[in-house]
Amino acid sequence: MFITIIRTTLLYAMIIIAVRFMGKRQIGELQTTELVVTMLLSDIASLAVENSSRPLFTGIIPMLVLVVFEVFLSGAMIKSSRFRRAICGRPIVVINDGKIEQGELRRLRMSVEDLSESLRQQEIFSFDNVKFAIVETNGTLSVMKKPEKENPTMEDFKFKAEDNGIEAVVISDGSLSRFSMQLCDVDEEFISKALQKENINQKDVFIMTVNRNKKYNIIKKK
Repeated sequence: MFITIIRTTLLYAMIIIAVRFMGKRQIGELQTTELVVTMLLSDIASLAVENSSRPLFTGIIPMLVLVVFEVFLSGAMIKSSRFRRAICGRPIVVINDGKIEQGELRRLRMSVEDLSESLRQQEIFSFDNVKFAIVETNGTLSVMKKPEKENPTMEDFKFKAEDNGIEAVVISDGSLSRFSMQLCDVDEEFISKALQKENINQKDVFIMTVNRNKKYNIIKKK
């Protein structure tokens, strides 16, 4: 039992390192090669955990090979667009200038119901609102609305919007984030003065956010 726990812990750490090494993506944004590697890593890890009679390196070595292979492929795809298209395919336009491309839908084996569902997830409930829709290589749908269907912006009304810059969480559950402090260009002295002004200790702060205009918001712990 103890051996199984140790093996599981080591393989768990190995998978985390492998995924971090390959880069950060959400599951829905994985390219073909990344999805295949992710699935194989989980299968190899489960086999290594279940079969404790096999040496641990028989699971770790294939995982390392897969990660190295994925990194090599990623580098090759960056350098060669042809190689990338061969591996990942190319984006496909399924609505072109307001017209549904039925042939492309059949090629993707994508039904009209599938297309409607993807549009609804982007709060578009009518095909008449869409000028272009493109199925990306990772399977997500990018949509461009018709100009007359777009929501008006402040620029359209000639209004000038206040730019507060990026807002970041500088204190989370009482802990200070130096990375977030750099993002919003504040230092510990500023945060200390803000906490003194609100008469609250850092350990009692649940969340504190600050933007580059030095506007802050504090939520106390309950």
